[in-house]
Amino acid sequence: MVHLITGNKGKGKTKWMLNKANEAVKDILGSICYLDKNAQHMYELKTRIRLINVNDYMIENSDQFLGFVSGIISQDHDLEQMYFDSFLSISYLENADIRPAINKLLKLSDKFNVDFYVSISLDDHEIPEELKEYVTVSL
Repeated sequence: MVHLITGNKGKGKTKWMLNKANEAVKDILGSICYLDKNAQHMYELKTRIRLINVNDYMIENSDQFLGFVSGIISQDHDLEQMYFDSFLSISYLENADIRPAINKLLKLSDKFNVDFYVSISLDDHEIPEELKEYVTVSL
């Protein structure tokens, strides 16, 4: 499943994501991966959560980002959840149509049974109508 966490910058999306990941690690049997644009939150995450600074991997567009995500899934068969903080930034989708990327994540989720938590700096009225059903939290 893809869970969209929406709201303008500064509304608390990152705090919500960090809390959700830290709570999930208590009950989850598999692994959790947290992708961010830097390593700033490294010490806020439980040690069982793998933090990846996407900017370390020379990703230049949304296709490369989605390939990177697929690569992470392919190397970790126990992966159950992935968190994408600052999704528009790390996926190179700022001022772009997010529908194709979210649809790809939905397919990956169905095929590999991975839940995605996606932080998007957009208000509800800016989310495309066909993606509104995936909004889990609106801040």
